[in-house]
Amino acid sequence: MIKFVAPIILAVLFGCSGKAEQESNTTSSTAGTATKEAEGVIIEPQTEADTLKGSLKAYTSGKIGDATVTIHYYSPAVRGRMIWGGLVAYNNVWVTGAHRATSIEFDKNLKIGDMTLEAGKYAFFTIPGEKEWITIINKDWNQHLTDNYDEKNDVARLTITPVIGSTHQERLRYSINPVTDTSGEIKMHWSKLELVIPFSVTN
Repeated sequence: MIKFVAPIILAVLFGCSGKAEQESNTTSSTAGTATKEAEGVIIEPQTEADTLKGSLKAYTSGKIGDATVTIHYYSPAVRGRMIWGGLVAYNNVWVTGAHRATSIEFDKNLKIGDMTLEAGKYAFFTIPGEKEWITIINKDWNQHLTDNYDEKNDVARLTITPVIGSTHQERLRYSINPVTDTSGEIKMHWSKLELVIPFSVTN
C-alpha cells in the first residue's frame, strides 16, 4: 500500500499544476487589447468591442524629461451606447472614467495653462460640453465618483475644445505623450472624441 502513495501524490500535484497553468493561460487570453499589470490594465488603441465586462481598473504612465506622470482610472466600454449627451451628461462634473475619481500624479512641478501645480497626487475631473470642456485638477484625489467633489478644492481649471475624429476607441483610454523634452500632452480618447491637455515641466 505504501509504495503507491508517492505516485498518487505526484499525479495530484502534476494534475493541479496543469490545471493552474491552463487557468493562467485562459486568464491572459481574455485580456483582449488590455495588458495585465498589477496596478490594473494598460488600455491599448481598440476599435472593436471586447468580451470583458464592466469598467476595467486601468492606468497609464509616461515620462517627460525627468518628470513621471501617472494616471489611474476605471475604463468603461462604449458597447453600442450613445456616450456624449447620453451616458455622459453635458454640463455636469464627471470623474472622466467610472466608479472613482480619476487620479493624476506627477513627481515634478507641472504647468497646465497659466497655472503651475506642485508635484503630488490630484483628482482629474471634467465638465463635458457640446462644444467646449472644462478640465479640472482637484486636490482631493481620493473620491468616490463626484460624491464629495468641492469646487473649493480645485487647483486648476482649463477650457479645452475636444476633437471629434473618425477613429473609434471602444474603451476609454488615457495616454501621456511627449511633445518636446520638457512638454507633453495628456490625451483622453473615448468613442470618437479626443480631449488633449497640454502641459510642461517646470523647475
